[in-house]
Amino acid sequence: MRIAVFGDIHGNIDALGAAYRAAIERKTDRIYHLGDIGGYAPFVNEVAEFLAEHNIEGVQGNYDETVGKDKEHCGCRHENEMQAEMMGLGFNWTKKRATQKTKEYLLSLPFRITFTCEDVNIALFHATPTKNNLYWTEDRDNGFFLRMAAKADADVMVYGHTHKPYRKDIGGKVFINAGSVGKPRDGDSRACIVLLEIKGRTVASEFLRLPYDVERVASAIVKNGLPGYFADMLREGR
Repeated sequence: MRIAVFGDIHGNIDALGAAYRAAIERKTDRIYHLGDIGGYAPFVNEVAEFLAEHNIEGVQGNYDETVGKDKEHCGCRHENEMQAEMMGLGFNWTKKRATQKTKEYLLSLPFRITFTCEDVNIALFHATPTKNNLYWTEDRDNGFFLRMAAKADADVMVYGHTHKPYRKDIGGKVFINAGSVGKPRDGDSRACIVLLEIKGRTVASEFLRLPYDVERVASAIVKNGLPGYFADMLREGR
């Protein structure tokens, strides 16, 4: 069984198109997304429509929940006051532009998807099995990883939220952060997805970095009234 997983699209329809084409070209049996449909780039409605039209199952991210429920804050972490201000502007822009149809789609997404493939139990969620805005970084201690595995009750866990891809194998469990399609934060502006190949109890994974027209999306960010700060971040992969 071959599975493609990607998340944190954040309104970047061009990056989503690149991710979907790569998944189809690799002849995947299933495609899933990990939430955070809007924010930062301007195509929140187009992304929601694309995912729905292509029947791509996925989970609800913190951005999806807070936009759908018209909350005051996205639940995102910020490093300084300037970043907090930019995030607030982007979040309010997305809430205002997201259509009612898009918000209904966001609220329809489940918190978690679980299934069995071959002899492997797989869990997909946005950030952690219990909270959709907790930052699960690669440098957390092994105890944290194993506690999350117990809460997920799964052999393989795939998630996002930090926008930085990694895989760790601990205590017979596989932990994979799929990175970000539309807003990478690892210094590489290309879209990121992960492919899983499952045979029996063996789980192979491959991260793909996919080029697309970053400048077109960066220009669209500014043209549509979002802060140029987001365009610069997109170009720099941060």
